[in-house]
Amino acid sequence: MNSKSAAFAWAMGLSCMLSVQPSVLAYPIDGIEESGIRRLEGFQIAQATPGAPKLVEGQLWSTDNITLRLRDYDGLEFDVLPEDPELKQFLTRALRNRDPSYALVLVDFSDPAKLRWAGLRPDLRQNAGSVGKLICMAGLFHALAEAFPDTEDRARVLRESVSPAGDWVSNEIHQVPKWNASLQRNLYSVIKPDDSFRLSEWLDHAISASANGAGSIIWREAMLIRHFGSEYPKGFDESERFFKETPRSELAKLALAVVTEPLADAGLDTANIQQGSFWTTNSKRKVPGTNSFATPRELARLALRIEQGRLVDAWSSLQMKKYMYLTKRRYRYAYAPELNNYGVFFKSGSLYSCQPEEGFVCGKYMGNNRNMMNSVAIVEGAKPEDPAYLTTLMSNVLKVNSAWDHSRIAAAIHETIRTNKAQALRESASASEIFEAGKSD
Repeated sequence: MNSKSAAFAWAMGLSCMLSVQPSVLAYPIDGIEESGIRRLEGFQIAQATPGAPKLVEGQLWSTDNITLRLRDYDGLEFDVLPEDPELKQFLTRALRNRDPSYALVLVDFSDPAKLRWAGLRPDLRQNAGSVGKLICMAGLFHALAEAFPDTEDRARVLRESVSPAGDWVSNEIHQVPKWNASLQRNLYSVIKPDDSFRLSEWLDHAISASANGAGSIIWREAMLIRHFGSEYPKGFDESERFFKETPRSELAKLALAVVTEPLADAGLDTANIQQGSFWTTNSKRKVPGTNSFATPRELARLALRIEQGRLVDAWSSLQMKKYMYLTKRRYRYAYAPELNNYGVFFKSGSLYSCQPEEGFVCGKYMGNNRNMMNSVAIVEGAKPEDPAYLTTLMSNVLKVNSAWDHSRIAAAIHETIRTNKAQALRESASASEIFEAGKSD
């Protein structure tokens, strides 16, 4: 192959955008019986094993510790309130030397009676990458609520219904934990077509490990619940026949409705937040899609609706918050050691692509064409008087893995909220620190 042909092949291979996400795990580790997520047993064993890596204090909350802090909030919509001048000044000063692609919203609800917020380019709109799996999760819980009004029935379906992956998975790069009862530990590998998991485990793999195949499958199952109603689940052959026999235009319409209706019902502006396409090549062939996008403002509204118990309903909101609870190695925004003693409810997503450029070597999360990194984080202390706030952060800094910078922004925000004094961002870092902030395991 000559140099021109090689360059063309390189460009074609790398200019395809990659939605990638390091493997992290969520859900409180004492929640096996409630959720049916079997890999939690392996995490409990690791916590009790001498020499095994241990979780930090903020990762050891029980299911009972996780609550919705804004259930009783009856004040104005956060962005109807005027921006808090101190928070606004902090954001402007802290990020004044950062790439202009940085955009974020910060909402401090430590005292719900005195909700504060500020934003920096809050209406910047871009593809949110794997953060969009939160939208798919909302779609699944919305479908469950319609088909099974009784929350005990919904919990049973999540725990007990088992679905195979089938050929909906393809080109998977995210490893997920697979509980091996005989070995009494989790084994890690990518999802394969012959893998089967409980519906709760598919959710766990989609939100926690951010597996693209799992993201497609929870959307697939949401569509099936909408179609079959209380008769869900059906056998895999019958479910697959529904997708084969239904016109593709109808499947596209149903797919979009499943993930858009819960957002609209919760009062989100669906002109500024949408998950438009499935997560794997094979699933996109089965169900046609459209564009995906979000803004920091609407992602903040989504997170607040969870805290208010208004995303689908209170039971669903609490469950979704539990699926976001980080119980494995923290990274990117959540990497900041300043957050170690705090609970972090988190979803991150990246989308990068590369194009030929002399002297440039493409790397993960370092695209020179697009290099989007996005995070949604709810951070709160264990005590009612502790700080509680949320942030939604988006960036598109080319050629740079922004994980370390995101973690420093997180640290400055946290210390500003905690001390009520504006903090400056730490500008220096060792190569080791930068590497660790972007490492998932």
